[in-house]
Amino acid sequence: MPVQTPLQPMRVNWSPGFEVGHAAIDTQHRALVALCNELAGRCTSGDEPGFDQAFERLQVLAREHFDFELAWLQSLGDPGLDDHRDDCEEFGYLAAEIATTDHFDRLELQRFLALWWLGHVAESAPRLRDLQAGGSAPA
Repeated sequence: MPVQTPLQPMRVNWSPGFEVGHAAIDTQHRALVALCNELAGRCTSGDEPGFDQAFERLQVLAREHFDFELAWLQSLGDPGLDDHRDDCEEFGYLAAEIATTDHFDRLELQRFLALWWLGHVAESAPRLRDLQAGGSAPA
């Protein structure tokens, strides 16, 4: 019978390819990734109250980030604004209603958050760089 290795928290290493070139967006993205990594550390240490507080901070920063990012994208005339808004709203719903400590253990929640934010940052960076440079990024 194969030996199963227990799941470990997922840590996200920042990559230069994640940089958008917009100071506020890059700072927010870095902070969100750092919070995912903080959650990983709190899973490892078993610090449930600290995990819950960090998760609340992540949700607050996510809302602030999405508000800022959407306003910036609107000012650039982003043709993919509605899709981006839908992604932001989906995350808000998931983090508030579905992906919570009521439904998942903290390790599963941390892994979901790390994967979601890694996807958001990595997938949006090239498009946002193109938009900022005045290019016509695909929607």
